[in-house]
Amino acid sequence: MASAAWGLPLLIILIGGGLYLLIRIKLLPFRYLGHAIAVLRGKYDNERDAGEITHFQALMTALSSTVGMGNIAGVAVAIAIGGPGAVFWMWVSAVIGMSTKFFTATLAILYRGKDSEGKIQGGPMYFIIEGLGKKWMPLAVFFSVAGLVGALPVFNVNQLTQAINDILLKPAGLYNGFQTDLIIGLVLAAITAIVILGGLSRISKTASKMVPGMVILYFLLVLIILITHIDVLPKYMGMIFTDAFSANFYKGDTFLGGVIGGIILLGIRRGAFSNEAGIGTAPMAHGAAKTNEPIREGLVAMLGPAIDTLIICTLTALAILVTGVWQSSDANGVSLTASAFEESIPFYGKYGLLACIITFSISSLFSYSYYGSKCMSFLFGAKNKGIYNYFYIISILVGATTSLSMMINLIDTFFAMMAIPTMTATVLLAPKVIKEAKGYFERIKSS
Repeated sequence: MASAAWGLPLLIILIGGGLYLLIRIKLLPFRYLGHAIAVLRGKYDNERDAGEITHFQALMTALSSTVGMGNIAGVAVAIAIGGPGAVFWMWVSAVIGMSTKFFTATLAILYRGKDSEGKIQGGPMYFIIEGLGKKWMPLAVFFSVAGLVGALPVFNVNQLTQAINDILLKPAGLYNGFQTDLIIGLVLAAITAIVILGGLSRISKTASKMVPGMVILYFLLVLIILITHIDVLPKYMGMIFTDAFSANFYKGDTFLGGVIGGIILLGIRRGAFSNEAGIGTAPMAHGAAKTNEPIREGLVAMLGPAIDTLIICTLTALAILVTGVWQSSDANGVSLTASAFEESIPFYGKYGLLACIITFSISSLFSYSYYGSKCMSFLFGAKNKGIYNYFYIISILVGATTSLSMMINLIDTFFAMMAIPTMTATVLLAPKVIKEAKGYFERIKSS
């Protein structure tokens, strides 16, 4: 069910819609990347603006959910099946995703609504009814229901538990089946509860401390691998481009125009899965930013896919390629990435990778709880949003102690379904964003 949901129809919605937005805006936001970084650094922060968190905290909260197993395991899957060429199409997906994030985050500020307690809120469910009108309420409800299920952390926790067991506990002879899984689940649930029960302020502050640190650690580890294999690095950088249009290494199904079509779909799908542009999660974080200028938040959000896919996914890809494990090993997913780290950094490499996986995954647990509680608040009133956190914590224990592939598939499917209302509303409201952008950039030029 999940593979169908993340198949060709969703890619058409995400990539087709994103490409349409990219063409409509004529690459305009890409000319202001320097300005986006200035906004992120706080140059335009104003405490009197509406919202709860800073631009930086909003981006870190959004990134803490997207930077995770997709960057480590997903990239490995793409290379194992499609070879170096799949990376090029992940980059294409990231550029399209940057445009999508610009639109959705701008809308999250442009059409903020109020919850049942009168507090200002942003996100797809609010920009659907505020931007398109109350008659579109069923679409907003559809998004929120899908978000309640899609935000549950079962898949993330399941993969993290597996990584801890495979990399750390099983080789050390410390794995005792269900008992060990339960202990991991209890620890994760306790850490998550401490952070998420403190609300968005604590989540965003924790994310803004964790995310930069984990990205720097991962970068340093991969840098060691690349320096160790500096002699073959130019060769593989070249192959990313040349093999994007070649069938040399593709091991998947041949569909949509044969092998080349398979490589393109594989890379784009992995990129879209990794940066989540168009799904609708990030606008919920960016909608809480302290700003009265929607375009500023759109520019900050646009940096998300650049960091997530263009930087972190590329680091993983290069580590796997230069070490040669993608050809010499039968491993797939996180095990393939672990092989690359162990090959270049014996003994310490896999533990360094595990530290990154744990940090990536735990930070994701914090932000997804916020997304789910925001959907709960929209559907059942703000006073009930805290109830979601208790279901969320229980689901962590379920994810750690079971391998319910059907349940994981169900959650993945609902997560993908969030893209339908998000992209529908974004495409319909695109002219409003373009008008706002032209006005903002003209003011920037004149000042």
